[in-house]
Amino acid sequence: MLITGSTIRKLRLEAKLTQKKLAELVGVSQAHIAKIEQGKVDPRLSTVNKILRVLTESKEKRCKDIMTRGVIFAKLDDSVLKVSEIMVRHAISQMPVLNKGKVVGTITEESIIRKLSSNIAEEKVERVMDPPLPMVSEDTSISAIRPLLERRQGVLVAKGKRIVGIMTRSDLLKTIG
Repeated sequence: MLITGSTIRKLRLEAKLTQKKLAELVGVSQAHIAKIEQGKVDPRLSTVNKILRVLTESKEKRCKDIMTRGVIFAKLDDSVLKVSEIMVRHAISQMPVLNKGKVVGTITEESIIRKLSSNIAEEKVERVMDPPLPMVSEDTSISAIRPLLERRQGVLVAKGKRIVGIMTRSDLLKTIG
């Protein structure tokens, strides 16, 4: 397959990217993208590869496309009983744990079951929680988070510093159809 400036321009337009945005994503100037598209420069192979990677990834679904919005959080001092009732009511298997607006852990069905005892209902989340879920940008591609979901039950999705969603294995299954 021959990659020409017009091929790159066509792919860029299909991806609905401006020259300026493509340049930002690739790490070159907008003028350089314009010259490549016009055939006025012969770019380095590494630049062409970066451009093609950006343009082909833009066709891929992103976290923001399939994540579950409206994340429900637990607090360190919540009781396990309260959290488990919320999990059952909302049919969820994990909740991020917040302390002063910062994610400090995750409570999961699995973490509760591991600590199961006669007084588990009164235990505080802080004593039962696991480490925090990994956090990714809402623009992260689904293929990039797949390996994370092989090892973890979920991934928190952020827009800037604000958590806007969560991606779980079941969200990933929804992409099959």
